[in-house]
Amino acid sequence: MLIRNYSKVARSFCLNKSINRSFTTGFWSNIIKGPEDPILGVTVAFNKDTNPKKVNLGVGAYRDDNGKPFVLNCIRKAEELIANSDHEYVPINGLASFNSAAQKLTFGENSTAISEKRIVTVQTLSGTGALRVAGSFLQRFTPATVYLPDPSWANHKPIFNDSGLSIGTYSYYNPANCGLNFKEMTESIAKLPANSIVLLHACAHNPTGVDPTHEQWVTISQLVKEKNLIPLIDLAYQGFASGDPEYDVFAVRQFLKDGHKFIVCQSFAKNFGLYGERIGALHVVASNEDEAVAIESQLKILIRPMYSNPPVTGARLVSTVLNDAQLTTTWRSEVRSMASRIITMRESLVEGLRVHGSKRDWRHITDQIGMFCYSGLTPEQVDALARDHSIYMTRNGRISIAGVTTKNIDHLAKSMCSVTKN
Repeated sequence: MLIRNYSKVARSFCLNKSINRSFTTGFWSNIIKGPEDPILGVTVAFNKDTNPKKVNLGVGAYRDDNGKPFVLNCIRKAEELIANSDHEYVPINGLASFNSAAQKLTFGENSTAISEKRIVTVQTLSGTGALRVAGSFLQRFTPATVYLPDPSWANHKPIFNDSGLSIGTYSYYNPANCGLNFKEMTESIAKLPANSIVLLHACAHNPTGVDPTHEQWVTISQLVKEKNLIPLIDLAYQGFASGDPEYDVFAVRQFLKDGHKFIVCQSFAKNFGLYGERIGALHVVASNEDEAVAIESQLKILIRPMYSNPPVTGARLVSTVLNDAQLTTTWRSEVRSMASRIITMRESLVEGLRVHGSKRDWRHITDQIGMFCYSGLTPEQVDALARDHSIYMTRNGRISIAGVTTKNIDHLAKSMCSVTKN
């Protein structure tokens, strides 16, 4: 009996061991660990550092002068006003009042294209979601190559790659002066094949902070139209760049004025401080109302199996602010204040570098605009800042100016002088 029982136990043990082995070497065994996001790596290194003077200049989110997240007063008021709202689904294309408000903010209160019902707007999962839906839409109906500025936001390539689009680049940044290489940019765009998709940053180019002037935008719009290209405009910082929402959206309205049929991907993360609400919009400018109706139907077909419906809270907050004159005035004041702090920190950093004896020309820091600054620091200098001074940023030298405060700017300026003195 003992022998028979032992045999059963042994057989059971071997069977279980075989099953366990199949689980540990089965379906997922060929999956390898992917690389860490470079910005996440900056934050991980920062968190491990015990230096009380450490500075994180990698995070792409606004901070106040105490280095704390900033919630806009207009949003606090809007939260009170929607506190008793339900949590029902919104339609596939999103909250209608939000979509209408987003259109007017982007294209203008008195836009003829809006009154003619030629603009299709769907609510999306922030700007990233807008780009992803746009990528899938373009791949399905105009499967051309999308050309990105060199450099561009790091997430653009994976978004369009996963959308099934081919990816190319056009000239943009001039590392010699940390500015725009407008001549090479226009020459590069002029060589793109007809019907190609050209991605443009409306304002506060990420990662460089280098923008065309309004006069240059007029030239770019004319060139894109002459070459019969499809403009795809990433609008992530309206109001946050200069403090003036109309100034920052000049490129979009110029392209509309020039008769382009184009796409705008809009985010409300930075300019409304709604990072975690994932609120954005995708706008498609059509030739006429019938074309717009057809486009909207196809966008709904794309969105339905992707995420069914967008989240409602962020849409209600933005809609509440933009549909209330007093709250809109408050928002405009607050977004101007955020932009002003960023601009002031840029000016103070340049002055701090001068005070600490740097002989380099740092004017590009104030010439650039928006949350990010392409500092011109080399990867080796960035490494030295982290190793010797506990200052963290991505290795391409991109500084998130939002992380600079009156309390850490002297340490930053002195440290940048130290690593660039030779």
